[in-house]
Amino acid sequence: MKLSWRRSALVLSIAGLCAIAVPAQGPDPPAAQKGDVVLPNGKLQKDEILKAEQEQNIKDAAQLTELAQQLQLDLEKNDRYVFSIATLKKTEDIEKLAKKIRGRMRHN
Repeated sequence: MKLSWRRSALVLSIAGLCAIAVPAQGPDPPAAQKGDVVLPNGKLQKDEILKAEQEQNIKDAAQLTELAQQLQLDLEKNDRYVFSIATLKKTEDIEKLAKKIRGRMRHN
């Protein structure tokens, strides 16, 4: 009986040392990382910003597609080599939207 008690104590002490020596594996919980701001709803501010930027990119891409289709129709209608100011304005708007989307994507 003494032998089994000693054996149990030895196994428990080895298990305890192993638990102390081996660090917990896996990613840190999001709130535990330094420099991250946690919002009152428990979500990370960084994640919420990225989510908002993604949604804005989708909206801008839809608008970009619409402008490009309008530009194509305008170009097909014109049978001359002269374009209206509105057509040129669409090209500028397309360029601005594309730069906004690119800027947000590079920011990430």
